[in-house]
Amino acid sequence: MGSSALAPQIHPTAVVDPAAQIEAGVSIGPYAVIGPEVRIGSGTSIGPHVVLDGRVRLGRDNKIFAGACIGQEPQDLKYRGAPTEVVIGDQNTIRECVTINRGTNEGEITRIGDRNLLMAYCHLGHQCELANDIIMSNAIQVAGHVVIEDRAVIGGCLGIHQFVHIGRMAMVGGMTRVDRDVPPFCLVEG
Repeated sequence: MGSSALAPQIHPTAVVDPAAQIEAGVSIGPYAVIGPEVRIGSGTSIGPHVVLDGRVRLGRDNKIFAGACIGQEPQDLKYRGAPTEVVIGDQNTIRECVTINRGTNEGEITRIGDRNLLMAYCHLGHQCELANDIIMSNAIQVAGHVVIEDRAVIGGCLGIHQFVHIGRMAMVGGMTRVDRDVPPFCLVEG
């Protein structure tokens, strides 16, 4: 396989800052916008109209679908322009129109592990931490500082209050208001 086969494939309508770091095998779709502080790991696919802005670190083999916005300023009135970031591991699937905000104060990170599925219209607020192998159904709104541990399954159309901790392998039923911690291995709905 020649080196040209591994070169990033960037659609001519995409706007990619020359300072962005794009590894081999990355594909960037039509009208995507990639900012100067973005690093995209090898084999990652960026769909049409995706916006990656601010300090964003994407690992390998992620799939980011149309209209996702990752790395924008946090929706927090305390934010004063400090350098913060979003760090995403490997082999995640981030579906259409997902938003992921970066941290609020200097050095704070919104972090996503490996092999997670975030379905369409999910929102992750500032300083959220998602572990690995999590499934988040459509339209889940996650406030800041939420922690979700390995292999949790979160049903669709629900809100998770800030500072909530969802334990390992917990399952939260769709349309549930989550305003307190969910212990590991529990099923919660209501």
